Amino acid sequence: MTDQPRILTERRGHVLLIGFNRPDKRNAADFSLLQQLALAYGELDRDPGLRVGLVYAVGEHFTAGLDLADIGPRLGPNGLEMVPEGGINPWQVDGESLTKPVVVAVQGTCLTLGIELMLASDIVVAAESTRFGQIEVTRGILPFGGATIRFPRAAGWGNAMRWLLTGELFDAAEARRLGLVQEIVPDGAQFHRALELAEKIAAQAPLAVAATLANARLAERDGAASAEAALQPALARLAATEDSRIGMQAFVTRTPAVFVGR
Repeated sequence: MTDQPRILTERRGHVLLIGFNRPDKRNAADFSLLQQLALAYGELDRDPGLRVGLVYAVGEHFTAGLDLADIGPRLGPNGLEMVPEGGINPWQVDGESLTKPVVVAVQGTCLTLGIELMLASDIVVAAESTRFGQIEVTRGILPFGGATIRFPRAAGWGNAMRWLLTGELFDAAEARRLGLVQEIVPDGAQFHRALELAEKIAAQAPLAVAATLANARLAERDGAASAEAALQPALARLAATEDSRIGMQAFVTRTPAVFVGR
């Protein structure tokens, strides 16, 4: 780890802000950044007071991808081991999934692991001038943060291979067409819009949000039949919670619900 934090964290109510903080290097990810990011994801997952993560970047660019000068010598026979104790792999390609949703705000340049972080997250807001690129093939490696799995699933095979195999850059409009981005906003507005969405999610019943996310991921990983079999048991568990009672009471009285996560 370095004295200067590579990742900034801040609690904003029930939202954990997670900021890339290496603007002088266009937020390129060295080993310290990867480790600190994994620890921030671990904090988000463990803390019952946190309901949503918001990933953003300090400076003009989201990320220029891996700092290969720092990462290259660390690649061993098993690839890159970057998750310290207490952390969670932010790209979730090691069998462990985050149990809480993540919103991502991107701007400037968003390369390689940045796209893969978007694909591993749940909602993405992009500044309109953002440029994207899955450029690993131009560096003699392959995407190892999930793009080979999630990009074709999100965009369709040909749409994904068009960019995965050429390494060319594309714009925010194309990213939205491909399903990588959900909203495009004017430059400079991406963080505030992402925070609005994160706070909207955080205001919902956290157990219900987690159950919804888990069932959708179960369907994605194990297929529709597995997710279908889990629906009624999940509904029964949620119906017995205090939050379910709060939600029903709010419906009857037409007042806002304030959920407690129990």
